Amino acid sequence: MSQLIKPARLLLLGAPGSGKGTQTTRLLKQFPAISSVSSGDLLRKEISSKTQLGLLASGYIQEGKLIPDELIINLLTSYLSNNKWLTPKSTWLLDGFPRTQNQAKVLDSTLDKFNSKLNLVVELNVPEEVILERIENRFVHVPSGRVYNLQYNPPKILGKDDITGEPLTKRPDDNIEVFAKRLQEYKVTMGPLKDYYENQGILKVVSGETSDIIFPKLKELIVNKFD
Repeated sequence: MSQLIKPARLLLLGAPGSGKGTQTTRLLKQFPAISSVSSGDLLRKEISSKTQLGLLASGYIQEGKLIPDELIINLLTSYLSNNKWLTPKSTWLLDGFPRTQNQAKVLDSTLDKFNSKLNLVVELNVPEEVILERIENRFVHVPSGRVYNLQYNPPKILGKDDITGEPLTKRPDDNIEVFAKRLQEYKVTMGPLKDYYENQGILKVVSGETSDIIFPKLKELIVNKFD
């Protein structure tokens, strides 16, 4: 494990299937000072608890509408504030947000009030053919969310979850045709977002075909900047 001397407020970017979740898990183990904040998890918790914000978000979802950026940002900043993380000395990693340039601008304007803006954005650059191959071989245990890959993280028994022995399934969108479309959408959306952070001088790119190749580079980047 490593200690960080300077405050680190991070955002990982990467195409679907690039391994953001895997890298986040490894970072949290390597750097205990970093806490992960998932906008998706926060939103699901609010909806499950039927809070005022959760009911509002649920209404948008039921109507097939996108949840407004301001609502997500209010949720995120409220959580950061309640945990006393909206300070210049705070250290955390955002998971799943922002995803567009507009979201980044609105989030920045809020974080700027507390002098706690993001200070490192890293894109995980994984070749498209590698991502598509991963997706083709990915299976999940739906109740727990455990993910397996037939190439590098296979279940002990083919088609069965290691813990429960229950069947593994493929997510509906885990096929090459759907994922190829998602990758194209990612490129279109991410272009302006990456330009936005590059103009701030905080965007870095880490490239590799596997998690084991990418993680040492990511770790070195963080240590060099914040240690």
